[in-house]
Amino acid sequence: MRKYLLPETGNFYKANLHTHSTVSDGMLTPEQVKEQYKARGYSVVAYTDHDVLIPHHELTDESFIALSGFEANFNRVAKPGVTYPTPKTCHVCFVARSPEIVNQPCWNPAYALTGNAPEYAKDVRYDENEPFFVREHSPESINEMIKKGREQGFFVTYNHPTWSFENYEDYSKYEGVHALEIMNTEALRGGYPAYVPTIYDDMLRCGKKIFAVAADDMHKTAAIGGGYVMIKAPELTYTAITDALFAGNFYASSGPEIYELYVEDGMVHIKCSEAVAITMNSAARGGGGVFAEEGKALTEACFPFRERQTYLRFSVRDKQGNFADTRAYFIEDFI
Repeated sequence: MRKYLLPETGNFYKANLHTHSTVSDGMLTPEQVKEQYKARGYSVVAYTDHDVLIPHHELTDESFIALSGFEANFNRVAKPGVTYPTPKTCHVCFVARSPEIVNQPCWNPAYALTGNAPEYAKDVRYDENEPFFVREHSPESINEMIKKGREQGFFVTYNHPTWSFENYEDYSKYEGVHALEIMNTEALRGGYPAYVPTIYDDMLRCGKKIFAVAADDMHKTAAIGGGYVMIKAPELTYTAITDALFAGNFYASSGPEIYELYVEDGMVHIKCSEAVAITMNSAARGGGGVFAEEGKALTEACFPFRERQTYLRFSVRDKQGNFADTRAYFIEDFI
């Protein structure tokens, strides 16, 4: 019997889940962001300006969904004019599951510091019965905001750990994120390691059942299209897209396409665009890879799975060196 890991039915929609506009420190207005991404084949953009949740539902139409969100900065010190006093920081994106979610969790206007964010702080809606949340660059503070964000209906992503100068001692203590940015375009443009599958495996192997996303973290037009997710959903509506996100019905990519991923007769089958390598990684030794002969290309592969491997995830690499990565699928996903 065949079981699909990526849904059998539905359509793939190209999405960027980490975007900055002139609402904070981006170079494009929200309208220009939509224009630039649509011109490159995107159907979904999450507007995640620094520390201010400003919905842009007026930009949603029959061919484009503007998801509401924000990026929270946890710095060693946070005060006006001193954004990054020390190298180490933690950034986390929050994307609202429903367009009806308009209140920003853990609000504190003191942290709306980046770019034009102070001008928009007055427009942020929040629960006025809650005290202002005081952030610290500590696992306790970060985990508390992640927890509150999840409780209030947000998809939570841990962003660009190499740009943030964080290491295993830091990210192994973070609990509750839905996903890690396995690739971040702006980090690459800044000279930092941007594609970090080993960090994804670090988090998986210390017990975190999380997804992997690729995102631009777009501040300038040149960053558009470096990394994205392909979301498989039954239709292009706000909640269909976010339901698929929460279910993990997507893959991350910087170029290659994954068409099918399913289990049949004890084997995992993957079908994709032309590739030079298709590999499987897991929590135990016993992964594998299929590699194209020189001058030829692969478009499919299959791998066995065993319970001792705990999870499996798959990567596709094309001749340009670009990657597509599935999320980790745990043994219960195969049964």
